[in-house]
Amino acid sequence: MSQASDQIAKDIAENDVMLYMKGTPVFPQCGFSAAVVHVLSELGVKFKSADVLKDPELRQGIKEFSNWPTIPQLYVKGEFVGGCDIIKEMFESGELDTFLKDKGITLENVQ
Repeated sequence: MSQASDQIAKDIAENDVMLYMKGTPVFPQCGFSAAVVHVLSELGVKFKSADVLKDPELRQGIKEFSNWPTIPQLYVKGEFVGGCDIIKEMFESGELDTFLKDKGITLENVQ
């Protein structure tokens, strides 16, 4: 495994909700990353993020790790959930709330 893969495995193991994105939650560098940050913020989910633009090895490594070609990528309790379209669809249908609750994630903005 590469150094990037080791770091990704460590990040995912140590953080219940891990988002690989372009930019930061405060200053996303693409609309797709901004959309996922918005969804997580709407639900009040605490998450850790990694900016793939700062590290080309991480940017390529996460695509290989998940076998998923695009960024952002969301992991919950070690499980790859999906990218922007999947997260938005799950959010709009209410499925994301249920999924997160089932995983034991606290949603601060949802009753």
